[in-house]
Amino acid sequence: MYPSKLDKIINLFVSLPEDERRETLVSYADNAKKREPRESEKFDLVDIRKDEECTDTVGVYLHVDDEGKAHIRMTLGPEVQTLTRAMTAILCKGLDGSTPQEILDLPSDFVTRVVGTELVRVRSQTVYYVLTRIKSICKVWLDRQRMAQVA
Repeated sequence: MYPSKLDKIINLFVSLPEDERRETLVSYADNAKKREPRESEKFDLVDIRKDEECTDTVGVYLHVDDEGKAHIRMTLGPEVQTLTRAMTAILCKGLDGSTPQEILDLPSDFVTRVVGTELVRVRSQTVYYVLTRIKSICKVWLDRQRMAQVA
């Protein structure tokens, strides 16, 4: 149901008690910088903006390789919250190598299994924000591919 890399991350979080889950989220947040674009990378689409529901600018970078597999990088402004940073690292790692269509079709029900019900309740906009942005850039890429086939 989920891409295998994401499924492994979900299963890790499900197995953790609440205090360790939060520590692991902070650890992922600390690693969000590793998900930024590298100098040599080229991207098919780039979407950098500050949305009303986010505290700072977020950039989403999409590259789809010759095999149709998506590779996502993200940049986060300094004011972006810890939970958003954690979700960024989790999703960039967990969705790497999925197709844009698989990402677009991904149900969001796994978020509570990763973050925990309490944090989802308290920070609902934050936890779904990154997934929404990633799906959005994949949809634009897919729409452009369809238009190119028609032309």
